[in-house]
Amino acid sequence: MDLTAPTAALASAAADLVRLVPGKLIDPVLSGVLLTATAAGVQLAASDRERTAAVSAGAVVHTDGQVLVPAKPLAETLRALTAPEVRLVVEGNRLAIRASGARFALPLLDHTLHPGVGSVSGDGGLVSGSAFATALATVASTAARDEALPVFTGVRVRSEGDRLVLRATDRYRMAIASLPWSADGDIDVMVPATLLAEVGKQVAGVGQARLTAAENQFAVSWGRTEVTTAVLDGSYLSETKLALSDVDTRVVVDAESLQAATRRVALYSDARGVVRVEVGDSELRLRATDHNAGEAEESLKATITGGRTSPSYQSRYLLDALRPFTGEVELAIQPGMRATVVTALEPGEVDLRYIIMPMLPPKP
Repeated sequence: MDLTAPTAALASAAADLVRLVPGKLIDPVLSGVLLTATAAGVQLAASDRERTAAVSAGAVVHTDGQVLVPAKPLAETLRALTAPEVRLVVEGNRLAIRASGARFALPLLDHTLHPGVGSVSGDGGLVSGSAFATALATVASTAARDEALPVFTGVRVRSEGDRLVLRATDRYRMAIASLPWSADGDIDVMVPATLLAEVGKQVAGVGQARLTAAENQFAVSWGRTEVTTAVLDGSYLSETKLALSDVDTRVVVDAESLQAATRRVALYSDARGVVRVEVGDSELRLRATDHNAGEAEESLKATITGGRTSPSYQSRYLLDALRPFTGEVELAIQPGMRATVVTALEPGEVDLRYIIMPMLPPKP
């Protein structure tokens, strides 16, 4: 294999690949990047047997070929280079990385042992890259990170007519995002949230992304990138199983003002980080107290309808619930220890709902 490519483009492709498939350090083959050079350019691919990714880049290929080399050293070397062009050429049992006045060499691994990357054929559709990124920024971060509970570590991706709905929960909160999409079939899969979080970062600047689902497989493709993954069992995940019909208090308040006040008052919260939200006639009063830190309270204007239910929340969950919103939001509060639903007063292209569970108030 022998090729010449723009350094920045090749470095970007390698970096994207490593973030999508971090690799398994205990297996050198699964920690490698499979480089395939053809007349069309060069493809960089990786697999950990559960997920795969392939990223293509433009290159002038002098000699076709395929090699497997350690992924992270390749990505880090390309990122560190300042020369405008780089040459990759096989020299004996090494892949030489040549730039102006410099040479680096990576060991060749046995590419015949690499599982390769496949594609997924099935139903799916197209979504706006920016809208998909906006939805994933909130929903994917709501999933649990505890691998001991794998059913809570995914995002349910489900088509509902002309909308694509994403849902995730860690049992204490749930985020639901709905966005328009152009479908050629229905999909309903549970996708690992860690992968979708990275996908969301990479699709933010692209026009469209295609989602495809088949039995036990899911794929996202955009530009020169395609990612596939095995799916989780998550058909259970639905907000319909939550009691959301007993709302007795509705509060309209500026999201950024409430977020800022919560952040300040939470400095005085107890070990659980609990902040009490007291609902008045035309204001919210946030209170927190801790026997060691002291106490704090702050009021802000709000429009109140219905009752005066005053819940308490873990401050970090309340902050996470408010972070995606700008402008005014509505808090639909239920009495007792029932969930609160946060929504934008004027939804945009991505319709987002954030459901949080209250906490027991701090002891006086």
